[in-house]
Amino acid sequence: MTQSEPQRVRHSVIAGTWYPGSERELRHTVDRYLAQADQPLLEGQLYGLISPHAGYTYSGRTAACAYHQLQGRSMETVVILGPSHREWVGEFAVSAEDAYQTPLGQVSLDRAFISDLENEITLRQVRGDREHSLEIQLPFLQRQLEQFRLVPIMFGADDPAVARELAQALVTVIRHRATGSQQVLLVASSDLHHIENYQEVVRRDAPVVDAVAAYDLQRLTSLLSAPGCTVCGRMPILTVMHAAQDLGADSARVLDHTNSGDVTGQRGPGQYTVGYMSAAIYKAV
Repeated sequence: MTQSEPQRVRHSVIAGTWYPGSERELRHTVDRYLAQADQPLLEGQLYGLISPHAGYTYSGRTAACAYHQLQGRSMETVVILGPSHREWVGEFAVSAEDAYQTPLGQVSLDRAFISDLENEITLRQVRGDREHSLEIQLPFLQRQLEQFRLVPIMFGADDPAVARELAQALVTVIRHRATGSQQVLLVASSDLHHIENYQEVVRRDAPVVDAVAAYDLQRLTSLLSAPGCTVCGRMPILTVMHAAQDLGADSARVLDHTNSGDVTGQRGPGQYTVGYMSAAIYKAV
């Protein structure tokens, strides 16, 4: 967050619906979810997280399991990659605003990082986007990190080769910017399968979760590219895992895995169900 007041601000489009709309209630809600996350903190360097992007009522607890891993860590820049749900933005797009606003305050964009990334890959600049998959991650980051800058990337591409291209571009920029004190976190914003069948979501999500846990990118790419795959952030997941691996990550840990039926108890035939997973990508010590 920043002490300055940027001139161009992307205001929240989901405060009061997908998450609480007041500063007090949002802070209380996020802190409560984080307090419930009881997984051991990972040792080693943390490169990336995978976190769901449904409303907090459905996936907030799962998301908190990812952001719990930021306890005691600092990150200068956070790159969030999420699918564009509402409009075609080209292969990749980034906000043209100077900051994102949530009830917890403003988060400034890392314009220097974005400029460097534009030297490596084409990024479309968009203004006034209504994409929820990026914003939904911010309150957790705001509560866990004292200060950070944001690189919000919307994905229009649905091609593993293009995801790999973006991963390589991110690696180039991160390596060029690396210093002893600077840290960059990559976040893939993704829900798992969306199907009108609870049992089918459970069945299809299981091998995806297993491939992430095994850091088996070949198997994961095959699963996420299969006809009928409805994992909506599949290219962000692949991008983050490829980039993290190239930067030195050698391990992935699934921190939580559930679905909307498990949260609500609604698991009957024909029930629309969405899978949720949180994971950390890191270099083990």
